[in-house]
Amino acid sequence: MPQAIPLASRRTNLLLGAVLACAWALFAWAHVQGFRHSGDWSYLLFFASETLVALLFLLRSEPVKVSHSPLDWGLAIGCTAAPLFFAPAGWALLPAAKLILVAGIVLQIGGLLSLNRSFGLVAAQRQIKTRGLYSVVRHPLYASYLLSYCGYVLANTSIANLLVCLTAALLLVVRLRREERFLSQAAEYRSYMEQVKYRVIPLIF
Repeated sequence: MPQAIPLASRRTNLLLGAVLACAWALFAWAHVQGFRHSGDWSYLLFFASETLVALLFLLRSEPVKVSHSPLDWGLAIGCTAAPLFFAPAGWALLPAAKLILVAGIVLQIGGLLSLNRSFGLVAAQRQIKTRGLYSVVRHPLYASYLLSYCGYVLANTSIANLLVCLTAALLLVVRLRREERFLSQAAEYRSYMEQVKYRVIPLIF
């Protein structure tokens, strides 16, 4: 039977939304400025993909059941906020890595559009998506994030961006494992895990 979402969780969601909106505004300003000064369209693509994440967060559907674990909420906030600390840099370890960044962004947008309103930040039981990218790996969005992070750092190389990338990747892996532990409480998701064997990278993980 569906469980009502407590008022406290709704207030937490509102506060989280406000904090992320502020972080997004700073992120947006930095990347629009980066495009204006360099003419590099990859800044606008990265900005657009992260904006889509923010938009779907606001439009997400109500879950049947949501995790109230402080750790899960902390991981969700950390994973969402971390990439907003990426900033344009004046040097690229691998200039062609912009293509990796674009590939990650395209994959991310495809995953987000597949999820539509089933998107969420914290582990929650919503309608399970099994088609498209979700028939290949269980977490194509996380795969796209990792690809985008690597591409961004190689194309915008700095110590700060490298630290952001490593932090975001570590948080993401921990978040993924805890999320699956929560979702596997439902028989429907356990069945999905049997059908789609790999989490992020086919044949590897």
